[in-house]
Amino acid sequence: MAGPSPPYYTPLSKPPAAAATSYWKKPRLYSLAVVTILCSLSYLFGAWQHGGATTSIVRATIPCFPSTNATTKTHSSPSSSHTSTTTTELDFATHHSADDGAVAAVPEETIKKYPPCDIKYSEYTPCEDTNRSLKFDRDRLIYRERHCPEKDELLKCRVPAPHGYRNPFKWPLSRDLVWYANVPHKELTVEKAVQNWIRYEGDRFRFPGGGTMFPNGAGAYIDDIGKLINLKDGSIRTAIDTGCGVASWGAYLLSRNILAMSFAPRDTHEAQVQFALERGVPTLIGVIASKRLPYPSRSFDMAHCSRCLIPWGQYDGTYLIEVDRVLRPGGYWILSGPPVNWKNHWKGWQRRAEDLNAERMQIENITKSLCWKKLVEKGDIAIWQKPTNHFNCKKFHKTPFCPAQDPDKAWYTDLETCLTPLPEVSNNEEVAGGELKKWPERLNAVPPRITRRTVNGVTPETFQQNSRLWIKRISYYKTVNNQLGQVGRYRNILDMNAFLGGFASSLIEDPLWVMNIVPVEAKVNTLGVIYERGLIGTYHSWCEAMSTYPRTYDLIHADSVFTLYKNRCEMEDIMLEMDRILRPEGSLIIRDDVDILVKVKKIADGLNWESKIVDHEDGPLEREKLLFAVKLYWTAPASSDQDEHKTS
Repeated sequence: MAGPSPPYYTPLSKPPAAAATSYWKKPRLYSLAVVTILCSLSYLFGAWQHGGATTSIVRATIPCFPSTNATTKTHSSPSSSHTSTTTTELDFATHHSADDGAVAAVPEETIKKYPPCDIKYSEYTPCEDTNRSLKFDRDRLIYRERHCPEKDELLKCRVPAPHGYRNPFKWPLSRDLVWYANVPHKELTVEKAVQNWIRYEGDRFRFPGGGTMFPNGAGAYIDDIGKLINLKDGSIRTAIDTGCGVASWGAYLLSRNILAMSFAPRDTHEAQVQFALERGVPTLIGVIASKRLPYPSRSFDMAHCSRCLIPWGQYDGTYLIEVDRVLRPGGYWILSGPPVNWKNHWKGWQRRAEDLNAERMQIENITKSLCWKKLVEKGDIAIWQKPTNHFNCKKFHKTPFCPAQDPDKAWYTDLETCLTPLPEVSNNEEVAGGELKKWPERLNAVPPRITRRTVNGVTPETFQQNSRLWIKRISYYKTVNNQLGQVGRYRNILDMNAFLGGFASSLIEDPLWVMNIVPVEAKVNTLGVIYERGLIGTYHSWCEAMSTYPRTYDLIHADSVFTLYKNRCEMEDIMLEMDRILRPEGSLIIRDDVDILVKVKKIADGLNWESKIVDHEDGPLEREKLLFAVKLYWTAPASSDQDEHKTS
């Protein structure tokens, strides 16, 4: 066995030889102590002399994005403004007391400030600018299509709200009431007075729900349609209203769980789409002219035209062929107004009977060539139905089928005079493209485009995982922005990069609607999936302005938008567009890589948004972060020029 173990050495015990040798080491230890003290005094003197430089360097080189501490602009009186770096949360509530001159969250000299635009741009729609449109062909209303400004023409300023702007009435009250200050135009109250579209009542407009072809109100008109086709069993969920006016048809369908995409051009009734948006109804500026509508094929269960003044019988039936492209198999087309029931109305319409009869025959011939079946014509309403497949149509059709193409391509895509073929079927009973569930089961059922594997890289498992992910994300959003969970706080919402519509589907129980954007630059075209879920949206490129009025949306959600458009177009131009279409005191949620969000935050400060960066819902180790922001309330100043603008 080994001998006894040697004693353990610890800092508290001296080695055995220490006593014999320490006597000659003492002077050296004293010298080391003196040197140490002198060095320490020298360091402290130098630190005192240079102030806090060392601390500043450390702070500058270690970025930190806490979820609670943020530099935010505080509400103050017009005569004072300051910043605070406290744990105060962003104020998402509406109160109209924000200061427009608050100090930004990063050093002033590094921020590019974006000044207010002139009041003449209060209703600026860049791609539908009336002055620019006059340069284009008036034939087929091409001049009313999208014609966007060149890069050197882009505004680098913030579009102002008119003086006196107020937050819209909450839904459902907003369906009937709009503040006059928000849309200061009385033209429609005169031009459409006998048709019961709109009335001016002091500081507000009232919308009785009337229309050119439904003077008794949109509700009664929809009831008449409901007697001819089933609007109650969930088989009809999405609709498109062409030439929508102030969108009363779409507004009254909402209470029946039918979501309508309404559009009308910016024309002599310049405020009609703006009125619709103030009412809280999904609407875009648009016209059916020479380009496809910005929707995928087989999107809508129902299409509608109530005296929309579209020449359906002209140009070889091009416009009806486009309606056929966006109608779902088995979908309905509803027409009221000329030439329906022309024998009883031709004198009141101040049209020749012969012309109206010829127009009717044109429409009848085109619909037959599309293999549509005329279901019924009763009173002032006529309804046709698209076939559920082209199994028999190919034997008898007169309109040629289009050659191989992408039927969902619809961004600056020319209209065609050929019929878009439906997906192949094995028999006449099969629904082309797959049968949809009825609403509301349709929302969470795996869409046919996914089950049929026609969306690259998206499987049923992907869809289900995405749905679960967005339930989790929305729950997290509500912990940061508690207003998101308050019914009625947000009505018009925009999702700038919607993918499968998970963001919108997770908010379906709230009284709001989401405009789902699938960017044309996205790797996968998923807008057809969104429509198969019973949601709505449109194609768009964020390198251009959106076809909508300023102050359209109460909340904007942007998931990886700036990563998608990196090296494609300027970040500041996208954010200026976001500022244009967001209401005063509207909110933003932006998800992206942390390095990108730092740049976004800097521009947000220049736009005078109140904002903060917070951690990802999965914790601080994720590179993806979120920026929550609020656009502060501000308006153009009151002036005689503005008063003149209001009444012009």
